[in-house]
Amino acid sequence: MGRRYPMTEEVGAMRRANSMTRRLLAIGAVGAMTVGLAACSGGGGADDENTVVWSTWGTAEELTRYKEFNEDFMERHPDITVKLQPVAGYGDYHSKLLAQLTSNTAPDVFYLGDDQIGQFVDSGRLMPLTDLMESDASKTKPEDFFPGLFGAAEKDGEYYAAPNDSNPDVLWYDKQALEAAGITDDPAELAENGEWTTEAYLEMNEKLKDAGLTGSMFWNYWATHWSWLSSQGVAAPYDDSGAFVANTDPEAVAAVDELGGLFQDGTFVVADTLPDGAGADSLFVTHKAGFFVQGRYTIGTVESAGEAESYDIVRWPTPDGQEAPTGVATSYLAINGDTDATDAAFTFWTEFLSAEGQTFRLEGGGNAVPSIKGADEVVLEGGYPAHAETFLHMRDIGFEDYAAEARIPSLSTDVSELFLKLYEGKADAQGTLDAIAALVAEKSGS
Repeated sequence: MGRRYPMTEEVGAMRRANSMTRRLLAIGAVGAMTVGLAACSGGGGADDENTVVWSTWGTAEELTRYKEFNEDFMERHPDITVKLQPVAGYGDYHSKLLAQLTSNTAPDVFYLGDDQIGQFVDSGRLMPLTDLMESDASKTKPEDFFPGLFGAAEKDGEYYAAPNDSNPDVLWYDKQALEAAGITDDPAELAENGEWTTEAYLEMNEKLKDAGLTGSMFWNYWATHWSWLSSQGVAAPYDDSGAFVANTDPEAVAAVDELGGLFQDGTFVVADTLPDGAGADSLFVTHKAGFFVQGRYTIGTVESAGEAESYDIVRWPTPDGQEAPTGVATSYLAINGDTDATDAAFTFWTEFLSAEGQTFRLEGGGNAVPSIKGADEVVLEGGYPAHAETFLHMRDIGFEDYAAEARIPSLSTDVSELFLKLYEGKADAQGTLDAIAALVAEKSGS
């Protein structure tokens, strides 16, 4: 089992509908699927120092695993009662939670998406966690997590949430599709030998296109455009002050121009824009695309198609063939700053996020990568995909969405909409980056 990443055609439709294209946050329709979980009908915390109400979105499978975790937790802590309050969908989740926080009816503990975490940190409604994390009661010290995953959950040296787990955006590839295009090199083997270069990758994409196949499919969200820049050796698009500077960097403009051209000529495809019934998952499992950029949740997609052995994973290519930091999607767990159950809430929070907690939630074919040290065996169990360790390497050096972007409500989505115009040939690279710079300045008030 695992996290929020079922990644079926339903998820592609969600991403198109919400224009979020979120790698880590696939939405399950859970409104009527509470699968027997204890829920709080009226919303909000329990006004009881020994009862913890917590909230998330999720699929039926995930909610079942959360129920199992709750039961296991309460067996170990008979003095604490835990109740899950599921919300019908990711699109409704954060607006409802903000309203609950404003009215002092919010749950004690809750999930937050990485595109939403910044506004919740800035709201002043989250409990500062650094001292608790460093206390003797903690099973989740700050240094236990991989530092690149905190993103906007950290502000001014204080932690306000921590990553539940993670999903590095790897390049899944289909060996059958590559063979059909006359490609004999194996991407993962090239990567192991330091030969997985941008040139080699683009040559494969050209051969796939010439064979009438799709080269690579990407979701249009922050991890696509910013991973491309990072993998191509370009400096971060935001400076230390939070100002957007990619539009003044000739290397960034050139890299974005190349990326846009690959979408415009059909070598790359925006997965969000594919039609229902012929979406990215369908193309991939029917061997009509060479590469599909997604996380570990793709295991379920290819296994359900019955041809899992045709697929493997590789990191993003780079000009020199050496690995580079790329995007890692996460969600976060936070504690309500006004909870009446501080001790119980933190006990639940730290055990949910601990190595033991993440192992419990992700073992047995899970679809995410632990965000904390000590739980990596869940990724390597079963030996699939063949280069599963790539998930771990990419997580170790990867990054969450830039805090300057994640802290501003809807900015990440708005930036992606500007990139979509580029991909569709309605804007050029310089114009796209200039528009982003203007948007960031406007929304940040600078």
